[in-house]
Formats: sequence, C-alpha cells, structure tokens
Amino acid sequence: MKRKGISISTVLMIMLVGTVVAVLLSAMLLFYGSYQRMMVQNSVTNSIRTVNQVSITVNDYLRETDKIMGIIQEALEDGEENREEFFDVFLRIRPDVIAVSTYDEAGDLLHCYSTRGEVRAALKENLSFQKDRIGEYAEGYISAPHVVTLFEGAYPWAVTIITPIEGGERERWAALDISCTNISSYINDIGIGSRGYCFLMDMAGNIVYHPQQQLLYSSLKQENTERIAELTDGSLVENNTIYAVQGLQNDRWKVVGVSFVQESISESLLEMGRILVLSGILILLAAMLVAAALSRALSRPIRELASQMEAFERNAEEFTYTPDGRAREVLVLSESFSHMVLRLQDLMERVRDEQINLRKTELKALQAQINPHFLYNTLDSISWMCEQGRNKEAVRMVNALARLFRISISRGHELIPVRSELQHAESYLQIQSYRYRNQFTYSFEADERCLDYLCNKITLQPIIENAIYHGINGLVEDGRILVTVREDGEDIVMTVEDNGSGMDAAQIEAVMNKERSDHAGIGIKNVNDRLKIYFGPAYGITIDSVPDEGTRVVIRMPKVREERENAQE
Repeated sequence: MKRKGISISTVLMIMLVGTVVAVLLSAMLLFYGSYQRMMVQNSVTNSIRTVNQVSITVNDYLRETDKIMGIIQEALEDGEENREEFFDVFLRIRPDVIAVSTYDEAGDLLHCYSTRGEVRAALKENLSFQKDRIGEYAEGYISAPHVVTLFEGAYPWAVTIITPIEGGERERWAALDISCTNISSYINDIGIGSRGYCFLMDMAGNIVYHPQQQLLYSSLKQENTERIAELTDGSLVENNTIYAVQGLQNDRWKVVGVSFVQESISESLLEMGRILVLSGILILLAAMLVAAALSRALSRPIRELASQMEAFERNAEEFTYTPDGRAREVLVLSESFSHMVLRLQDLMERVRDEQINLRKTELKALQAQINPHFLYNTLDSISWMCEQGRNKEAVRMVNALARLFRISISRGHELIPVRSELQHAESYLQIQSYRYRNQFTYSFEADERCLDYLCNKITLQPIIENAIYHGINGLVEDGRILVTVREDGEDIVMTVEDNGSGMDAAQIEAVMNKERSDHAGIGIKNVNDRLKIYFGPAYGITIDSVPDEGTRVVIRMPKVREERENAQE
C-alpha cells in the first residue's frame, strides 16, 4: 500500500529551496540593476577620459602645424629672395610637410615647394586650394584629410592649412600640405572597449576622419552625425550607445568617442559569477543545517549509503549499486546516488575519449610560442640598420615583424585564409632576407581561386625556416625559394621549393620526426601533426629532396570555407 502525505523532510526541503530561490532571484535582480548602472557610468567615464586624451593629442598636432605655418608665413612675407634655399632646408628638416604653395588673388597657383615630385602641368582639380571656397580662407582654414592632387604620379594623404599673406605683390594665399599619417594612425589605434572607437567631425556634422572610412563610403556603416553635432562637450547614452564629445581648440572640429553599453554588461558577468559562488556557499550551509536536523532519523541508512559511496570511490569503473532503503527519503537518495553513479561512469568514459584532443591542445600551445632567438636576431638587425642610418629599411623590417605577429595571433583562430598565411610567409621571408643580406631570393605563385579558403596558420613559415637554415644557408651561389599554391580537385596544395643542399632519405626521416627545441620554431613534424589532426590522415606533408640539388616540400589540405570547431579523428 502506498504511503500518503508529505514527509517533514519534504516540507523542509520545499521551504529551503523556496527560500534559496527567492534570495537568489532578489540578489540577481538587485545585482543586474546596480551593476548595469555602475558599468554604464564607468564606460561613460572611460569614454570621456579616452576622448579627452585624443583631444589633447589632436590639439598638440594642430598647435604644431600652427607653428610650422607661422615659420612659413614669415619666410613668404620676407619676399622671394633665398626662398629656394630656405625651403630646401626646411623640407628636409620636416619630412612630414608635403608641400608649401602660394596662390594669387584669383586662386591660381604661383609657387609650389616640395620634394614629392613635379607639379602637374595642367591642374584639373586642386583639392588643397579650391577657388570656389576662397571666401572661407580669409580668417585661416584647416581642411579635412584629403588626397593632394598637385603632383605627377603621387597622391599623398594630407591636411591643408591656408592663411593669407600680408605684403605680397601677387601672392595672396599660402597653403601648407602636411601629412596626417601620424594623427590618423593614432586615432586608428584608439579603442574604447572591444568595439568602441573615436573619430573627428566638424561643427556642422561632417566627418573629418573616421577609422572605418571605407565602410562609411560604401554605406555599410552610418553615424548619427546630425544628432552628435547638437551635443555640447560631455556624454550621451542613447539606444545602447555611449557618445563622448570634446571640442578642439580650433573651434572647427570635435572628437567623438563611441562605445556600447552591452559590452559593459558583458564585463559585469564576472561579478555575477562571484555572487553565484556566494549563493552556492549559502545553499551549502543551509543544506548542512537540514542534514543535522535529519541526521538522527536518517543516520543509519545514510551511513550505509556513505559506505557504498566509499566503495564507489575505490573502484568507480566496476562499481554497481541497487537502490535500497526503508524510508522514502532514503530511497530517494539511493535512487539519486544510483543515477549519479551511472552519470559519473558515463562521464569517465567521455573523459577518456576526450584525451584524444589533448594532442591538438599541446600543438596549439606550441604554435602560440614565439621563437626568442628569431625575435632577438630580428630586433638586433633593426638596431643595426638604425645605427647605420638605414631608417627606411628598418621601418620596412619593423612593419614586416608587426605583420608577422599580427597574423600569428589571428584573434585566437586556428584556421586563417590562405591569403593571410601567404602574407605571414612573405613577412617572414622579408625579415630573413634583410638578416641574411639578400643571400637568397624568393617568389610566390598563387592561384587566386585558392586565396579565400582556410588553412592552419603558421604552416608555411616552419617549412621556409628549414629551407633557409638547413638548405640555403652557406651556399656559394644565390639561394632561391619558390612558394606556390594551387588547386587539386577538392584539395589545396602548397609547395615550398629551394635550390639548397638537399637531403637524403635518412635526413628527411629525421626532419619529419624532429620535435620543436628551444633553439627552433614550430617543427615540421608539428605542422604535419596539426594537418592530420584537423583534416585527417589523408592530408599532411611530403618531402622530395635530392642532395646537392634542392628540396621540394608539398603540403596537402582540403578546401575549407568555415573553421572547424573540432578536428577530425
């Protein structure tokens, strides 16, 4: 006969669960409201602080350009004597100055001083000085960034400062074209949160510079500039977006910072986790109190159940259990324990299966490591170039190193486009070419149809590294490296060929089985292992080499459009 009614322990458990649920819900609601307000306010404060910092930098930039314009204006007002000598020296001292031009009262070009090339014989359009806007130039004028159209075959990006010339017979206007690369690079590097950014606009709502200019031109992105133009200095939270505005000292431009409220809420999840941990501790304490109250009535069957649990701990895999108990509460516990045993045994089986993926994780960790010897040698080469005055080459080498690391990181993605992998390989070759004093040449032949497919990142670099260090290094004649990418049915085939010293079969076997060392980058074996883990045993690396003739390494992988979450077994 079934027992009727509700036991005291059931009533206590219902009261306990109800109380805990009520406390948790109340705490979560209070937490959500208070932390949302706090995080939004913090985001507003951070946005204002960032915008103020950008404003200081841009104001310094504008003050510097005013000083330059003052020097130029003094030189122009002194007359035309010795101008050529003055501007020749001035332009060499200030390489950021693209051109200094003078114009007559009608806006026609009189003189142009520059090192960027010959002035066009026929100017169809001069974006640095527009005749139909002369009325705006009387009190001085600063343009938005634009392309300088004065020169044959050169289109530098600049800001133009225009001021009237006092005392000239024909010259009425002076225009200074100064590179805006520094300020645009600075604004591009400014981030507010993970998706926030800053941009410049004038008082009328026209965008002067935006880090996502191409998206705006293609109508893929829009800014509510009319609404922002109405704002005074400060901040506004509207439609899940935080706007921070700061006017500049020239009273023509504003710095606008844009960030998003949702990012603030996401960041507060960590605090929510702490609250939940505290709630869990409270639940545990409450459960301990209930257990103490029920211990007398349930002590003996509970001890038996505990004994079974100890047996399960000693031999979890082969343990079997049949629920038993005279009291209903104990029977429920026994059934729960039986269910838990089955679940844990199933979980243990799954853990064993997941051990297969550990190799992939180890390989990713290897991939994330930076070769300290390569980095040290590269920085040493850059330092040597700077000491020798080869600044342009040093800049190119720094840019190549930056591209190398940026593509290596790839925001945590294992698979990247073939296009990016080729850029990574080219950056590495460019750096090594400088280091080895052009002892080798390299070239790329890639089928355009293959560039948008995905491949494992840092696949080509270890192969090229092996070709340089063990194949080409030490050759009497010039070395050559050829990297090709082509389709082969449903596969992508990459090859790296060199004319180095080559290898015999034993050396090839050693290379294919050599692990990474402290003095090397990611080994070829690890690259081969990653390919097989991600794409299956049919893919990977093969090496064809002839001693004293050269080596050809073939990398085969499938055509992949979307990154796989799990590697193929």
